[in-house]
Amino acid sequence: MTFRKTFQKPTRVLMILAALIVVTALVIGWDTDELTLQTAIGQTNDTFQTSEEDFQYLERANRAFINLVEQTRPAVVQITTKTKRDQRRMPRNSFGDDFYRFFFGPDFDSRREPEREPDRIEEGLGSGVIVREDGYILTNNHVIDGVDHITVTLANGREYPAELIGSDPGQRNGGGSDLALLKIDADNLSALQFGNSDALEVGEWVIAIGSPLGLKQTVTRGIVSAKGRGSNSMVAYGNFIQTDAPINRGNSGGALINIRGELVGINTLIATGGFSMGNIGIGFAIPSNMAQQLMPSLIEDGRIVRGWLGIMMEPVDHNLADKLQFEEPRGVVVASVIQGSPAEKAGIQSRDIILEFDGEVVQNMEHLRYTVAAKKVGRSIKLKVLRKGTQEKQLTVKLAERTAEAVARAEGKVIQEEQVDMFAGLRVRNLTPSIAERYGYPSNEKGVIVTEVADDSDAARQGIRPGHLIQEIEWEPIDNLDTYSELTTELKKQNKEKVLLYVKSVDGLRSGYVTVRVSTSDR
Repeated sequence: MTFRKTFQKPTRVLMILAALIVVTALVIGWDTDELTLQTAIGQTNDTFQTSEEDFQYLERANRAFINLVEQTRPAVVQITTKTKRDQRRMPRNSFGDDFYRFFFGPDFDSRREPEREPDRIEEGLGSGVIVREDGYILTNNHVIDGVDHITVTLANGREYPAELIGSDPGQRNGGGSDLALLKIDADNLSALQFGNSDALEVGEWVIAIGSPLGLKQTVTRGIVSAKGRGSNSMVAYGNFIQTDAPINRGNSGGALINIRGELVGINTLIATGGFSMGNIGIGFAIPSNMAQQLMPSLIEDGRIVRGWLGIMMEPVDHNLADKLQFEEPRGVVVASVIQGSPAEKAGIQSRDIILEFDGEVVQNMEHLRYTVAAKKVGRSIKLKVLRKGTQEKQLTVKLAERTAEAVARAEGKVIQEEQVDMFAGLRVRNLTPSIAERYGYPSNEKGVIVTEVADDSDAARQGIRPGHLIQEIEWEPIDNLDTYSELTTELKKQNKEKVLLYVKSVDGLRSGYVTVRVSTSDR
């Protein structure tokens, strides 16, 4: 009994003291009606206080970005385009004259010339970057492709008509980068200096400037998410810089800038998901090194001539790299050599592994493809191959020009040689499944593919380009080259001055009815 009482007293005292400590630690802020818990470490407010030194650092960083934007924004422009589109009121005769006579009367005749409505004006928006003080502006080809009028609006609001100097279509119809070069009649402009896009590092800060949704001089910031992103259905030669700097419609052709105020990329496209058609943090820009390399050809020739080697490639995977005792996969395996190609003439053989090209280590298939295309046609280039896993050989190859026919041969897809004579400034061929795949059309698509458009033709002025499909002539569906030939032959006999075509592009942006004038030689 005595032991129990003796034990209980100090225990009770300790419990009371503990309770008093807890109660003392609970402080009620009567002015704020908040209950705060203070710890034995002391006041936590000191932990969250920002020092003056921190504020100065943040202010310097903030001011650096503001100054960067002020210096670079004047070199980014808004591009607006206008394109005339023919309008017709007569409905498409897909059910036969009897069907339409029931609704429109007994005098309906599908062969009658359709009534004209006023031409519809389509407007487009994009961005561009001034890269020379005398008015040269880089943008994307898809911003100005097939348009009738181009207007450039500077950061100060002044507007200038623009001339298309050269373009490099992005679709896989012999094109590649989706770049275009414009010129305005102005001097002493603010121009961005090219930066070294190869020196960019993943995680590096970048700024995107453009006109998303027509909102001029919009600035967004992000990082370089990845480099060397490959080609896709829109662009044959990508090697893109991936960024999470927000990019939306209208940003195409705008500037991607590093923290030094240098142009490191031309914003080109975005990836979207689900029902979203806008930014989800995955944007792509053409590297500045590529743009700078292509500019002289655009100025001198108005187009890009690319080198062609003439091989089919396979990757060097980890298993093969281990067998060859490479630290990591590099190079490409030659799967096959095209007969009569520069590769065959140079002595390249199937199963050779190309290790170096023009003194540069080959990283992968995309890298070699891009590197070959960037080289001047006709130039003799040294390359190193590994044969049978042990024999290193130095070879010399003289590159040929990469054309649509060359690409088809390299891919094992023989383009049908038969072509009709040019009609209305257009030359076409059958749309075979292999050609449909190469251009990006569904395998069950109907029509004939445009392979050539005369520069001085009305078809060119109306925006018809190689790679477009012609699916109707004068309301009659075109299934193949035979149908096209029959209809154009009949139209020549009728001595028509204009013909109505239904033209479709792979992206759907240039699809619709177009009326083109027929040249005198076609009648």
